[in-house]
Amino acid sequence: MSIVKEHEIHNRRKGRNVGVGLVLAAAIALIFGLTVVKIGTGDFGGAVQDVQN
Repeated sequence: MSIVKEHEIHNRRKGRNVGVGLVLAAAIALIFGLTVVKIGTGDFGGAVQDVQN
């Protein structure tokens, strides 16, 4: 016997999983973007400034 019709809870779980996946992907993209910008500007914090002075 196979299950033909999905239950309502499966549809809700699928929607919730898609939402969580999109939020996770957005967070990863934001962190990656901030990292690229920080490295691109050459602003590595106090360690580089201490060496130059």
